[in-house]
Amino acid sequence: MNTAIFLDRDGVINQPIFRNGVNKPIAPWSMEEFKIYKGIKKSLQELADSKYFLFVVTNQPDISKGIIGAVLVEKMNEFIKKTFSIDEIVYCPHEDYHECNCRKPKPGMILKLAEKWNVNLEGSFMIGDGWKDIQAGKSAGCKTILLDRDYNEGERADYHVRSFAEAVKIIKGKMHYEVH
Repeated sequence: MNTAIFLDRDGVINQPIFRNGVNKPIAPWSMEEFKIYKGIKKSLQELADSKYFLFVVTNQPDISKGIIGAVLVEKMNEFIKKTFSIDEIVYCPHEDYHECNCRKPKPGMILKLAEKWNVNLEGSFMIGDGWKDIQAGKSAGCKTILLDRDYNEGERADYHVRSFAEAVKIIKGKMHYEVH
């Protein structure tokens, strides 16, 4: 079986947006707002060069709210796929009240990718910046890594890191540990 790194998008790969003084991050609404974190390319390449598949699993409820179109979300996702070595990107366009199986914190997107790509979830990781990412990863059976941000204090994960580069070090350490 294969192993994978599941990544949230907004707040992990690209910078989230804060609107109206609220300390709650949201997805960008335009390509102009879509800013990739500095240093992420090198870190993602390190993971791509490892034994892991790389997948992005992202909630995009602004689609169902009518704030942005699916075409724009897909354009952002295509930019990520072309810029980085990402194997597949899936997104949930629903809001919480839809109670679908794909919206994080439910593990539907992770489980679907795991089945499609023959992924051993116990040997895989979910990297996120919020409780929904971590809960989805735990529910799927992955190890979880939380990127500590000002807006997510108090969240619980298997690992807490200050940067994506630190997450890569943990994963590489785990790879080395599992080999021996």
